Amino acid sequence: MLPDDKSTQVDLISSTKLALRRLASSVTVITSYYEGQRLAMAATAVDALSMEPPSLLVCINQTASMHMALNLGTAFCINILHRSQAEIAQLCGGGATGEERFSVGTWQDTVENVPCLEGAQANIVCTVDAAFAYGTHGIFVGKVKKVMVSESIDPLIYMNGRYLGVSE
Repeated sequence: MLPDDKSTQVDLISSTKLALRRLASSVTVITSYYEGQRLAMAATAVDALSMEPPSLLVCINQTASMHMALNLGTAFCINILHRSQAEIAQLCGGGATGEERFSVGTWQDTVENVPCLEGAQANIVCTVDAAFAYGTHGIFVGKVKKVMVSESIDPLIYMNGRYLGVSE
C-alpha cells in the first residue's frame, strides 16, 4: 500500500528539517527601518548572488514583519555576526520583540535610518532590487549600496539548533 500524499509531504518536511540541521550557516541579523520603527530578525537564509552588480539573497517568512517592509522596497542591512554576538542572535531570533531586539549591542543608523550593528564582522546595506514569493517565504534580491568590514574574522555559526564558533 502506498502512503497518501499528505503523509508523504509530512515525511518530506520532517526529513528536510532534519537534514538542514546539518547545514552550518553564518548567522546574520537583518535590520530595517519601516513606518517609524526599527526592525531586526536573525537569519541564516542569506547568500551571495552576484558581484556584477554586487547583490545578495535574503529569504524571509511571509509572517515576519520584516517581510512586509522589504516587500515595499525598504532598505535593509545584513549584519554578519561575530561569535561574541550570540546574545543578539538569540534576541533577534525570537527571544525578544520590537525595540527590545536592539537592547544589546551598539547600533548606528545609516542615512536611510537603517540600523547597523557595531562590532559585526560586516554590515552590508542594500536596497531591494527584486522580490519573489515562493511557498511560505519571500526571496529578496538586495543590491549592495554600502559595505563596512571589521578586521576580526570569527563568525557565529548556527548548526543543529546551536550557536557555535569556528576555529581556524
